[in-house]
Amino acid sequence: MSRIADRFETLRDEGRKAFVAYIMAGDPDYDRSLALMTGLPGAGVDIVELGMPFTDPMADGATIQLAGQRALAAGQTLDRTLEMVRTFRDTDTDTPVVMMGYYNPIYSRGVARFLDDATAAGIDGLIIVDLPPEEDDELCLPARARGIDFIRLATPTTDAARLPKVLQNTSGFVYYVSITGITGAATAQAADVGPEVARIQEASGLPVVVGFGIRTPEAAEEFARVADGCVVGSAIVAEHAAGKPVEEVLAFVRSLSEGAHRS
Repeated sequence: MSRIADRFETLRDEGRKAFVAYIMAGDPDYDRSLALMTGLPGAGVDIVELGMPFTDPMADGATIQLAGQRALAAGQTLDRTLEMVRTFRDTDTDTPVVMMGYYNPIYSRGVARFLDDATAAGIDGLIIVDLPPEEDDELCLPARARGIDFIRLATPTTDAARLPKVLQNTSGFVYYVSITGITGAATAQAADVGPEVARIQEASGLPVVVGFGIRTPEAAEEFARVADGCVVGSAIVAEHAAGKPVEEVLAFVRSLSEGAHRS
Protein backbone atom coordinates (compact mmCIF):
# COMPACT_ATOMS: atom_id res chain seq x y z
CA MET A 1 0.00 0.00 0.00
CA SER A 2 1.30 3.46 -0.87
CA ARG A 3 1.88 6.08 1.82
CA ILE A 4 -1.06 8.06 0.39
CA ALA A 5 -3.48 5.12 0.49
CA ASP A 6 -2.23 4.20 3.96
CA ARG A 7 -2.79 7.75 5.22
CA PHE A 8 -6.38 7.87 3.93
CA GLU A 9 -7.10 4.46 5.45
CA THR A 10 -5.74 5.61 8.81
CA LEU A 11 -7.83 8.77 8.66
CA ARG A 12 -10.97 6.77 7.82
CA ASP A 13 -10.30 4.46 10.77
CA GLU A 14 -9.95 7.53 13.00
CA GLY A 15 -13.10 9.16 11.60
CA ARG A 16 -11.17 12.20 10.37
CA LYS A 17 -10.77 14.05 7.09
CA ALA A 18 -7.44 14.82 5.42
CA PHE A 19 -5.73 18.17 5.60
CA VAL A 20 -3.30 18.85 2.74
CA ALA A 21 -0.97 21.86 2.89
CA TYR A 22 0.72 23.37 -0.15
CA ILE A 23 4.01 25.27 0.07
CA MET A 24 6.43 26.42 -2.62
CA ALA A 25 9.84 24.76 -2.49
CA GLY A 26 12.60 27.33 -2.01
CA ASP A 27 10.36 30.28 -1.07
CA PRO A 28 11.79 32.67 -0.04
CA ASP A 29 14.94 30.57 0.24
CA TYR A 30 15.91 26.94 0.69
CA ASP A 31 16.50 26.96 4.46
CA ARG A 32 13.30 28.76 5.39
CA SER A 33 11.13 26.61 3.13
CA LEU A 34 12.76 23.44 4.46
CA ALA A 35 12.09 24.57 8.03
CA LEU A 36 8.44 25.14 7.14
CA MET A 37 8.12 21.79 5.37
CA THR A 38 9.72 19.95 8.27
CA GLY A 39 7.24 21.54 10.69
CA LEU A 40 4.08 20.78 8.72
CA PRO A 41 3.35 17.27 10.07
CA GLY A 42 3.62 18.54 13.64
CA ALA A 43 1.08 21.22 12.73
CA GLY A 44 -1.44 18.55 11.79
CA VAL A 45 -0.76 18.25 8.06
CA ASP A 46 -1.66 14.82 6.71
CA ILE A 47 -0.19 15.23 3.21
CA VAL A 48 2.44 17.75 2.09
CA GLU A 49 1.96 19.22 -1.39
CA LEU A 50 5.28 20.69 -2.49
CA GLY A 51 5.31 23.14 -5.35
CA MET A 52 8.04 22.98 -7.98
CA PRO A 53 8.86 26.59 -8.94
CA PHE A 54 8.37 27.29 -12.62
CA THR A 55 8.44 30.42 -14.74
CA ASP A 56 4.97 29.93 -16.32
CA PRO A 57 2.55 28.56 -13.70
CA MET A 58 -0.65 28.79 -15.71
CA ALA A 59 -3.01 27.46 -13.02
CA ASP A 60 -1.72 29.71 -10.25
CA GLY A 61 -2.74 33.16 -9.11
CA ALA A 62 -0.45 36.01 -8.10
CA THR A 63 0.36 34.69 -4.61
CA ILE A 64 1.84 31.42 -5.82
CA GLN A 65 3.31 32.95 -8.99
CA LEU A 66 5.29 35.38 -6.83
CA ALA A 67 6.35 32.56 -4.51
CA GLY A 68 7.76 30.70 -7.50
CA GLN A 69 9.59 33.82 -8.67
CA ARG A 70 11.13 34.34 -5.23
CA ALA A 71 12.23 30.72 -5.12
CA LEU A 72 13.81 30.85 -8.58
CA ALA A 73 15.56 34.13 -7.73
CA ALA A 74 16.98 32.47 -4.62
CA GLY A 75 18.44 29.66 -6.73
CA GLN A 76 15.85 26.93 -6.28
CA THR A 77 16.13 24.19 -8.89
CA LEU A 78 14.51 20.82 -9.40
CA ASP A 79 17.65 19.26 -7.89
CA ARG A 80 17.26 21.37 -4.76
CA THR A 81 13.56 20.55 -4.52
CA LEU A 82 14.38 16.84 -4.59
CA GLU A 83 17.10 17.51 -2.03
CA MET A 84 14.46 19.10 0.24
CA VAL A 85 12.40 15.93 0.10
CA ARG A 86 15.43 13.74 0.82
CA THR A 87 16.25 15.88 3.86
CA PHE A 88 12.62 15.80 5.01
CA ARG A 89 12.71 12.00 4.80
CA ASP A 90 15.66 11.92 7.21
CA THR A 91 13.21 12.66 10.02
CA ASP A 92 9.81 11.73 8.56
CA THR A 93 9.24 8.48 6.71
CA ASP A 94 5.45 8.43 7.14
CA THR A 95 3.97 11.68 5.79
CA PRO A 96 3.07 11.48 2.09
CA VAL A 97 4.72 14.09 -0.13
CA VAL A 98 3.11 15.09 -3.42
CA MET A 99 5.04 17.24 -5.88
CA MET A 100 2.86 19.73 -7.74
CA GLY A 101 3.89 21.63 -10.83
CA TYR A 102 4.28 21.66 -14.58
CA TYR A 103 5.79 19.26 -17.07
CA ASN A 104 8.51 21.41 -18.60
CA PRO A 105 11.14 20.98 -15.83
CA ILE A 106 10.53 17.24 -15.76
CA TYR A 107 10.70 16.97 -19.55
CA SER A 108 13.94 18.95 -19.56
CA ARG A 109 15.45 16.65 -16.95
CA GLY A 110 14.24 13.51 -18.70
CA VAL A 111 11.33 11.44 -17.41
CA ALA A 112 13.33 8.33 -16.53
CA ARG A 113 15.96 10.31 -14.64
CA PHE A 114 13.33 12.37 -12.84
CA LEU A 115 11.39 9.29 -11.74
CA ASP A 116 14.58 7.58 -10.54
CA ASP A 117 15.41 10.65 -8.46
CA ALA A 118 11.84 11.17 -7.22
CA THR A 119 11.57 7.54 -6.12
CA ALA A 120 14.92 7.71 -4.33
CA ALA A 121 13.94 10.97 -2.62
CA GLY A 122 10.67 9.55 -1.29
CA ILE A 123 8.07 11.26 -3.47
CA ASP A 124 4.66 9.59 -3.20
CA GLY A 125 2.60 11.40 -5.83
CA LEU A 126 2.62 13.89 -8.67
CA ILE A 127 0.16 16.60 -9.69
CA ILE A 128 1.21 17.87 -13.12
CA VAL A 129 -1.52 20.25 -14.16
CA ASP A 130 -0.58 20.70 -17.82
CA LEU A 131 -0.48 17.00 -18.76
CA PRO A 132 -3.98 15.87 -19.79
CA PRO A 133 -4.96 12.18 -19.77
CA GLU A 134 -4.39 12.03 -23.54
CA GLU A 135 -0.67 12.29 -22.67
CA ASP A 136 -0.58 9.50 -20.06
CA ASP A 137 2.26 7.74 -21.86
CA GLU A 138 4.51 10.76 -21.20
CA LEU A 139 4.66 10.61 -17.41
CA CYS A 140 1.55 9.16 -15.78
CA LEU A 141 2.05 5.53 -16.76
CA PRO A 142 5.83 5.51 -16.14
CA ALA A 143 5.20 7.08 -12.72
CA ARG A 144 2.53 4.53 -11.85
CA ALA A 145 4.95 1.76 -12.86
CA ARG A 146 7.40 3.13 -10.25
CA GLY A 147 4.74 3.17 -7.53
CA ILE A 148 4.23 6.95 -7.66
CA ASP A 149 0.58 8.02 -7.63
CA PHE A 150 -0.54 10.30 -10.44
CA ILE A 151 -3.18 12.64 -9.06
CA ARG A 152 -5.53 14.28 -11.50
CA LEU A 153 -7.52 17.48 -11.21
CA ALA A 154 -11.27 17.56 -11.78
CA THR A 155 -13.05 20.90 -12.09
CA PRO A 156 -16.57 22.35 -12.20
CA THR A 157 -16.37 22.06 -15.99
CA THR A 158 -15.51 18.33 -15.95
CA ASP A 159 -18.80 16.96 -17.23
CA ALA A 160 -20.07 13.38 -17.32
CA ALA A 161 -18.61 12.81 -20.79
CA ARG A 162 -15.11 13.99 -19.77
CA LEU A 163 -14.91 12.56 -16.25
CA PRO A 164 -14.11 8.92 -17.19
CA LYS A 165 -11.15 10.13 -19.25
CA VAL A 166 -9.91 12.33 -16.41
CA LEU A 167 -10.13 9.43 -13.95
CA GLN A 168 -8.34 6.99 -16.22
CA ASN A 169 -5.04 5.96 -14.58
CA THR A 170 -5.60 8.35 -11.66
CA SER A 171 -4.49 7.02 -8.28
CA GLY A 172 -3.96 8.20 -4.72
CA PHE A 173 -6.79 10.72 -4.68
CA VAL A 174 -8.65 13.10 -6.95
CA TYR A 175 -8.08 16.81 -6.48
CA TYR A 176 -11.32 18.69 -7.03
CA VAL A 177 -10.79 22.32 -8.02
CA SER A 178 -13.69 24.10 -6.37
CA ILE A 179 -13.77 27.17 -8.63
CA THR A 180 -13.35 27.99 -12.28
CA GLY A 181 -10.17 30.03 -12.27
CA ILE A 182 -6.72 30.18 -10.76
CA THR A 183 -5.46 29.61 -7.22
CA GLY A 184 -6.38 32.26 -4.68
CA ALA A 185 -8.71 34.06 -7.08
CA ALA A 186 -12.15 33.40 -5.59
CA THR A 187 -14.03 31.88 -2.69
CA ALA A 188 -15.91 28.66 -3.30
CA GLN A 189 -19.17 27.50 -1.72
CA ALA A 190 -19.30 24.09 -0.05
CA ALA A 191 -22.96 23.68 -0.98
CA ASP A 192 -21.99 23.81 -4.64
CA VAL A 193 -19.03 21.48 -4.20
CA GLY A 194 -20.70 18.66 -2.25
CA PRO A 195 -22.73 17.12 -5.12
CA GLU A 196 -19.73 17.28 -7.45
CA VAL A 197 -17.51 15.54 -4.90
CA ALA A 198 -20.09 12.78 -4.44
CA ARG A 199 -20.26 12.29 -8.22
CA ILE A 200 -16.48 11.95 -8.47
CA GLN A 201 -16.25 9.66 -5.44
CA GLU A 202 -18.81 7.33 -7.00
CA ALA A 203 -17.12 7.34 -10.39
CA SER A 204 -13.56 6.93 -9.14
CA GLY A 205 -13.71 4.92 -5.93
CA LEU A 206 -10.92 7.22 -4.72
CA PRO A 207 -10.77 9.84 -1.98
CA VAL A 208 -11.59 13.33 -3.23
CA VAL A 209 -9.99 16.41 -1.69
CA VAL A 210 -11.10 19.95 -2.44
CA GLY A 211 -8.76 22.85 -3.10
CA PHE A 212 -8.66 26.45 -4.42
CA GLY A 213 -10.46 29.22 -2.52
CA ILE A 214 -10.08 27.84 1.04
CA ARG A 215 -8.47 30.38 3.35
CA THR A 216 -9.78 29.99 6.91
CA PRO A 217 -10.21 27.25 9.54
CA GLU A 218 -13.97 27.63 9.16
CA ALA A 219 -13.77 27.10 5.40
CA ALA A 220 -11.44 24.13 5.89
CA GLU A 221 -13.99 22.55 8.20
CA GLU A 222 -16.87 23.30 5.84
CA PHE A 223 -15.21 21.86 2.74
CA ALA A 224 -13.66 18.84 4.46
CA ARG A 225 -17.15 17.96 5.67
CA VAL A 226 -18.39 17.45 2.09
CA ALA A 227 -15.25 15.66 0.85
CA ASP A 228 -12.48 13.37 2.05
CA GLY A 229 -10.32 16.36 2.88
CA CYS A 230 -9.24 19.80 1.77
CA VAL A 231 -6.16 21.58 0.47
CA VAL A 232 -4.96 25.04 1.48
CA GLY A 233 -2.17 26.69 -0.48
CA SER A 234 -2.37 30.41 -1.24
CA ALA A 235 -3.39 31.37 2.30
CA ILE A 236 -0.35 29.57 3.76
CA VAL A 237 1.98 30.95 1.10
CA ALA A 238 0.69 34.47 1.84
CA GLU A 239 1.44 34.10 5.55
CA HIS A 240 4.93 32.92 4.67
CA ALA A 241 5.41 35.76 2.16
CA ALA A 242 4.55 38.31 4.85
CA GLY A 243 7.84 37.46 6.54
CA LYS A 244 6.30 35.96 9.66
CA PRO A 245 8.48 33.59 11.70
CA VAL A 246 8.11 29.97 10.68
CA GLU A 247 6.56 29.22 14.08
CA GLU A 248 3.77 31.75 13.40
CA VAL A 249 3.11 30.30 9.96
CA LEU A 250 2.92 26.82 11.46
CA ALA A 251 0.47 28.08 14.09
CA PHE A 252 -1.75 29.30 11.26
CA VAL A 253 -1.40 25.92 9.53
CA ARG A 254 -2.40 24.21 12.77
CA SER A 255 -5.57 26.31 12.96
CA LEU A 256 -6.45 25.17 9.41
CA SER A 257 -5.72 21.52 10.12
CA GLU A 258 -7.81 21.63 13.28
CA GLY A 259 -10.66 23.06 11.24
CA ALA A 260 -10.42 20.24 8.68
CA HIS A 261 -10.11 17.59 11.37
CA ARG A 262 -13.18 18.91 13.24
CA SER A 263 -15.29 17.94 10.24
